[in-house]
Amino acid sequence: MNNDVIESYTGIILDDGEPVSLIKLSHCCDLSVEEILTMVEYGVIEPLNFQTSHIRWEFNSSSIVRVNIATRLQRDLEVNLAGAALALELLDEIKTLRST
Repeated sequence: MNNDVIESYTGIILDDGEPVSLIKLSHCCDLSVEEILTMVEYGVIEPLNFQTSHIRWEFNSSSIVRVNIATRLQRDLEVNLAGAALALELLDEIKTLRST
């Protein structure tokens, strides 16, 4: 009898040039639109154009990664959303400092 375990991996291919709609971002991150809007309020992510209605907001594809990191920080480390936003900001600053 063969008891091999078959693992399945899923992923998203990100194209930095192509914006992601609010609905697609919500779907990719498995969060409600309201949760995504809350992340915008806390500065975790930022729409490309604040001037339009939030229904028409689009985001950089890197927003998917940022939302997933914030979600993991909340789930795994029990960090609140403000703390997750701060951690992401500090990670961005470290990345910038290392690249110079």
